[in-house]
Amino acid sequence: MAKSPTAVGLRRWPLIILLLAILFSAIIFFMKAAYDSCDAHHYVQSENISRLNPIKFQENPLAFMNSKLVLLVSHELSLSGGPLLLMELAFLLREVGTEVVWVTNQKPVEPDEVVYSLEQKMLGKGVKVFPAKGKEAVDTALKADMIILNTAVAGKWIDAVLKGDVSRVLPKVLWWIHEMRGHYFKLEYVKHLPLVAGAMIDSHTTAEYWKNRTQERLGIKMPDTHVVHLGNSNDLMEVAEDIVARRVLREHIRESLGVLKEDLVFAIINSVSRGKGQDLFLRSFYESLQIIQEKKLQVPTIHAVVVGSDMNAQTKFETELRNFVVEKKIQDHVHFVNKTLNVSPYLASIDVLVQNSQARGECFGRITIEAMAFQLPVLGTAAGGTMEIVVNGATGWLHPAGKEGVTPLAENIIKLAMDVDTRLRMGKKGYERVKEIFLEQHMSNRISFVLKDVLRKAKNHA
Repeated sequence: MAKSPTAVGLRRWPLIILLLAILFSAIIFFMKAAYDSCDAHHYVQSENISRLNPIKFQENPLAFMNSKLVLLVSHELSLSGGPLLLMELAFLLREVGTEVVWVTNQKPVEPDEVVYSLEQKMLGKGVKVFPAKGKEAVDTALKADMIILNTAVAGKWIDAVLKGDVSRVLPKVLWWIHEMRGHYFKLEYVKHLPLVAGAMIDSHTTAEYWKNRTQERLGIKMPDTHVVHLGNSNDLMEVAEDIVARRVLREHIRESLGVLKEDLVFAIINSVSRGKGQDLFLRSFYESLQIIQEKKLQVPTIHAVVVGSDMNAQTKFETELRNFVVEKKIQDHVHFVNKTLNVSPYLASIDVLVQNSQARGECFGRITIEAMAFQLPVLGTAAGGTMEIVVNGATGWLHPAGKEGVTPLAENIIKLAMDVDTRLRMGKKGYERVKEIFLEQHMSNRISFVLKDVLRKAKNHA
């Protein structure tokens, strides 16, 4: 006897409820993950600390910061890497009982949705948010056990706000530098750099560049400078290691993009700008499509996803990217996604990350270790901190920056498209590397070493 529609429907309800529960859990996971993308004479290789005991950690290495007062000064508050990293440090300090105050030196004149959202997030975590100028900021700077300036541009805040109190504050300043571009090397930004307690830089390449550049161009010396490689947040790792959450996110994002289950997705996840190399990536992708067609290679359909778009800004570069896609008639293969804090869903949905930062490359490139956590191979430029993350031939392949890298990147795209075993092997190796040295606890260990050094110097000076 055939089953009635009612009976079939009743039997489906438990399955529907289970699927809804899985989807809800996955959404919660990636919403959590969204908020969590060398001195003058020697470099402190602080990443070696964590290698002594990569997995077994006893206590929070930042616990000594309990009851300390820390002022964080950011040049801006946006969805870019620098401010988000400083926010993450603010939350790590709050977890151990540190009193944290945040000021943003440059804020939009008009109300800004992103700024408001990020400030509310900080307030919800117990971070105090003060205006960058005024008595509150000065009083906090004078009372603070430590001040952390984020990026070179934040140096403009020192003279503008502290004025006559500058010399009292410099001995307890830690300068966290992320920049690699030459236009940040201005004396008006970094003239106080030699007098601060220390500098913290995300990669050895960047630290060496700053040491040489400040001496040769500006005639000043770097303070004690610590190279501190970053680590993935615990929330992101939780999503990356949850098979069910990853599968649900993968299916959801691919459906929204119109990408089939068997298709391969190569993604670049950075704010859209010429320095991040989205234009050269699309040229490489187009070249790979041509080679596949001309040689009649048997590969799955490939797609390029550009995460970090912002058509509201209507930049010339953004328009160039979209015009190129239309001109080459590859609209069915290229997808633009607006910039977002929620990188986990896209990492779960793609097959290969492309890190195509140009010129001197990325100072570090947080998205690279995040992709490796999701067991993705990485195709990166052989420049900057990317070379300290990606093991060429093991966790991915490196190609030259600039136009010289267009064809090599296209060839690497094709090689990975044709070889699923290599993709899986590289992804696994990348994940193992993350577990060894790029976890939140590793980063906390490395940063704790720096913070202790700054506190000691500030105390001795006092």
